Amino acid sequence: HAPRGEHYGLAAGCAPGLTGPRVDAVPTHTRPDRPPPPDRVSEEIEAIGVGAVIPPAFNKAGDTATITVIPKDRPSSHATEEVVHSIRDAGADVKADTGAEVLVTGATAMNIDFSQKMNDALLPYLALVVGLAFLLLMLVFRSILVPLKAALGFLLSVVAALGAVVAVFQWGWLGSLFGVEQTGPIMSMMPIFMVGVVFGLAMDYEVFLVTRMREAYVHGESPGQAIVTGFKHGARVVTAAAVIMMAVFSGFIGSSEQMIKMIGFSLAIAVFFDAFVVRMAIVPAVLALLGKKAWWLPGWLDRALPNVDVEGEKLQKQLTDEPGAEGGESGERELVRV
Repeated sequence: HAPRGEHYGLAAGCAPGLTGPRVDAVPTHTRPDRPPPPDRVSEEIEAIGVGAVIPPAFNKAGDTATITVIPKDRPSSHATEEVVHSIRDAGADVKADTGAEVLVTGATAMNIDFSQKMNDALLPYLALVVGLAFLLLMLVFRSILVPLKAALGFLLSVVAALGAVVAVFQWGWLGSLFGVEQTGPIMSMMPIFMVGVVFGLAMDYEVFLVTRMREAYVHGESPGQAIVTGFKHGARVVTAAAVIMMAVFSGFIGSSEQMIKMIGFSLAIAVFFDAFVVRMAIVPAVLALLGKKAWWLPGWLDRALPNVDVEGEKLQKQLTDEPGAEGGESGERELVRV
């Protein structure tokens, strides 16, 4: 039996790269004065330095050959990724000389291509999510700096969580504490997956906390006192929600699957950092430093944006302006009638 975390069967007793071969499809047409492309490709691959190169196998038509390459290291290792890049570079030279196309496939090659697609999609995805949230928060809080602070705080939480994941699962820091038996590169889908989940939770915590501060400020409290009032009422909700989500995500850390363990750890540490460091420490401090500027909105933008009146400012003004709304029994009757 192979040790826990290793592959069973052939990979247990053979080279680690056996479970991730790459297949190169090579058309055989060539120039008369050049060696056949499959033979040249095999020589190029052997010169790179791999575990083994299986001789070319031709199809029935004889116009395409497959060359199976067994790397020295496991498919997810950095060395194997470098081998894939080297083979593709060599294939470009072969195509320039002979016109034959070299195509690389296999576990490592597919992971590289998938990772590149995910990396290309990350920035547009992040810009769309953060941009829409900025507009919605600006509409709710009637401010520019508060949504900007919320977006920057979210990015800080994601970067901190990704750093913790890299430290534990790639560098091996405190790996034994979390049951990490073998370090390796981070999944390419992890940043996008984390951004989606953590963003929703982070914006919930932001709304829970800052809405009460905004309400207190609109109803006449000073900026500093509004922060204290809002924190007093909103911190308990944020704490309860964060503890629940951390408990749920932490349950996945005990899984024997590395991917599930990584997802659980990343989400749990992201929620912890966002709720207790960003939302309950950095956010009140930044709002206190900004003072009234935190709730500033240009006049032209204030007129252009629809007023959703989350704090009930219009209702409060209506109660104050109605006859009999202040003092005495008539005021109480008028308040009840409204």
